[in-house]
Amino acid sequence: MLFWMLAFCIQLTSLVQNSPIEAPFFQVVDLDLGEETLVRLSEAATAKLKLVSVNERRDSIRDAVRSAKVVVEINGEVATLMSGNYELPKRVGNPSNQVQIDCPISSGYNSNGTPESWGLLKRARIRIWPGDSSWMAPGSFSYPIRQRWFATMTQMANEPSYVDGGEPASRKKIYYHCGLDIGGSEGQAEVIAATEGLIVSVGTVVLDEFKKDSPVEPRYDVVYLRDARGWFYRYSHLKSFDVSILPGRLVSQGDRIGFLGKEGGSGGWSHLHFEIKARQPSGSWGTQEGYAFLWEAYQRQYQPSIIAVARPHYLVKVGESFELDGSRSWSKDGSQLRYRWKLSDGQSVDGARYLHRYHRPGSYSEILEVRDGTGNISYDFAAVQVHDPDNPSVTPPTTHAAYHPTLGIKPGDEVTFKVRSFGVSDPEETWDFGDGTRTVVVRSDGNAKIHDPNGYAVTTHVFAKPGVYIVRVERTNSGYPSLAHLVVTVGNG
Repeated sequence: MLFWMLAFCIQLTSLVQNSPIEAPFFQVVDLDLGEETLVRLSEAATAKLKLVSVNERRDSIRDAVRSAKVVVEINGEVATLMSGNYELPKRVGNPSNQVQIDCPISSGYNSNGTPESWGLLKRARIRIWPGDSSWMAPGSFSYPIRQRWFATMTQMANEPSYVDGGEPASRKKIYYHCGLDIGGSEGQAEVIAATEGLIVSVGTVVLDEFKKDSPVEPRYDVVYLRDARGWFYRYSHLKSFDVSILPGRLVSQGDRIGFLGKEGGSGGWSHLHFEIKARQPSGSWGTQEGYAFLWEAYQRQYQPSIIAVARPHYLVKVGESFELDGSRSWSKDGSQLRYRWKLSDGQSVDGARYLHRYHRPGSYSEILEVRDGTGNISYDFAAVQVHDPDNPSVTPPTTHAAYHPTLGIKPGDEVTFKVRSFGVSDPEETWDFGDGTRTVVVRSDGNAKIHDPNGYAVTTHVFAKPGVYIVRVERTNSGYPSLAHLVVTVGNG
């Protein structure tokens, strides 16, 4: 029996390894300033592309790139793109020659980051789709975790690491995310195969065919899957693997990979690091930025009516003006959105964008409320870390909160809430569940031991009535404020 299973796995490995590679729906081009190229989108369609300019904005604390404004000329029309950071492909051109285009990364991120992650050797990377194309083939890609969109903290695309990652402000090299970090409840959120493919590694065990000339970097908490496009999918920080996940097995889209955790180089917060690696124009393996793929897959699966987007997170100094931006929000009906910021200082401000500043160091969570023309409402939260310019080496403490389940909650269901504080010893956290019940005080371990299975403080709560609840958790025994929010939707049952 063992011999037959081994032979079968070898046969499947050979089948996938030698099968024709499916072409993605888009083309990838790396360009230097002033460089022009002709991009073939199909047998009948081409697009002439030129990189005009790149302007990267860095923060005043870590000199980290926070955004990149990239100007391109495509088919004679000038378009401005923002690189990564929760941006989606943009439509450019008239209906007869329209394309969709984005810029996942520019070279400024290489200056104090990790250039090998992206495989970018020129000034910027541009991706182009036909104007009427989906971003991924329908039915070929799933949201890789069974939970609601933005259920808790995320770090996407080239976003600099948050807190910043527990990294001190004096650290010169910055970890810009090259994958997609999706926060969730440790040991409870189910991680699934985003696409069908071959399991090429589980933990430290790697199929021989992929030990060389592949992007596979084995680790005890990591699974790699290879799909028919020749792309490699990395699932990191897993609490556990499903017993069926074995090297050499072909998995179907939606099969369970395991459960989300905080193992490996997680920094101590529970999340899935999901990353796609592909051959890039430079010839190197590099990240295939996947935020748009997740967005599209989630919408297909869960059919949301509206999504508020208050991210990415912000890093500023006391007294420094910066812009909160909710303009990446979306509604299905296409109506004009109404925005309201509910700020931690008690203000309520209307509008997608708002210039704000803080007078006290700490870590804040600002509430964005978005409504569409048919009355649908959505919330998201902007995480803002505020540093004291007189004490630049002191990183304000932060708080990570999560809950489970995040979907299908009914009145009377028990919901598990978890919280962990970072950057402070002996923390005490207070939950306010937003339903008029009494607050609950808990104590996490302050990230004293990163992988401690009991590091998060755990409590449960039952919501008695249907509704949308803004849940708040705040650390109460620290000199600097630190708070986080969650949005919990309780249905009618």
